[in-house]
Amino acid sequence: MEIHVSILFALEVVGTIAFASSGAMVAIDKNLDLLGVIVLGVTTAVGGGMIRDIIIGNIPPNLFLNPIYVLMALITVIILFFLIRFHSYLLSGKHRILYDKVMNLFDAIGLGAFTVVGVDTAIQAGFGDYRFLSAFLGVITGVGGGILRDIMANQTPYILCKHVYASASIIGALLYIALPDYFPPRASMIICSAVVVTIRLLAAKYRWNLPKAAKHQPKKED
Repeated sequence: MEIHVSILFALEVVGTIAFASSGAMVAIDKNLDLLGVIVLGVTTAVGGGMIRDIIIGNIPPNLFLNPIYVLMALITVIILFFLIRFHSYLLSGKHRILYDKVMNLFDAIGLGAFTVVGVDTAIQAGFGDYRFLSAFLGVITGVGGGILRDIMANQTPYILCKHVYASASIIGALLYIALPDYFPPRASMIICSAVVVTIRLLAAKYRWNLPKAAKHQPKKED
């Protein structure tokens, strides 16, 4: 049990740092001030978990009862803000390319981690027999913060248009629900997180996208 909890905590730490950085960079790219960067960064990190807790009746959500994740997100965001403020060259050229690659990896790890954590939370709360609910909670934990981030940043949510994002989370959630019948919880967590990360990285590298109704974006009339 202690191993199970430690793995969950490690996954949540990685996911929190990755998503906080992702939200902060969206805010920085939008030229928001320090408060805006903090709000978007922290919301991205803990927003999915908040939505999950509200759905299953964990009121108030865990982020208020155990603010360690909010604190981790806040520290991550502030460090990134001042790093960019005093080293603005990091936003351009090869430095930005390297940063984007590293953050894409962290974001993939965060998605895999939070997807597994979301499903596990549903199971621990006694909803393990409700597989659709468990899968949904896994996905919303993984992508909910990003949805809130993009809505607040006034842009189309990333998961609706880019590189098999939510789909990777769905596959991971369904797999995590099925695997405990064949593998112990620890192995199931690692396998499912790895599957989500692999799908995300391959999708980003090879530009995999789900099909759209229109093959080419119609031109707007003047």
